[in-house]
Amino acid sequence: MLSKKKNIALVAHDHRKADLLDWAAANKETLAKHHLFATGTTGKMIEEALGLPIVKFFSGPLGGDQQIGSLIAEGKIDMIIFYWDPMNAQPHDTDVKALLRLSVTWNILLACDRTTADFIITSPFMENEYERIMPDYTDYLSRDINETEEDFKKRTSK
Repeated sequence: MLSKKKNIALVAHDHRKADLLDWAAANKETLAKHHLFATGTTGKMIEEALGLPIVKFFSGPLGGDQQIGSLIAEGKIDMIIFYWDPMNAQPHDTDVKALLRLSVTWNILLACDRTTADFIITSPFMENEYERIMPDYTDYLSRDINETEEDFKKRTSK
């Protein structure tokens, strides 16, 4: 269950930080009603510019993406606004991919661009509780660890 007060992670690559700050400024009133988390540099920038309290983690390349990913896996992040840079390779691309994968794996809200972020932040669900349907990974967790991926797919596609 997502409560009325959401746990929102804010992440932006260097070339997208100004875009995220602009979006956050436009949505400051709404963001102020929620718990905010961010990777280091992004969090510091938003906190200083908007005066909103933000739980800050390490910078992304130093493990901040993984810290947020850990909270996603623990069910402690409800949504992530991740302005990633599709035009430049990142030295920590594997961490970025892992963060995106975890967001989808645990069915949390994920916006990687302003249009999606705008739709999410203006949704009536932002002001209310929401029953999120959690994926059922029982088969995956109870699989035979000696079973091949092909055997697993055959067994679970029935």
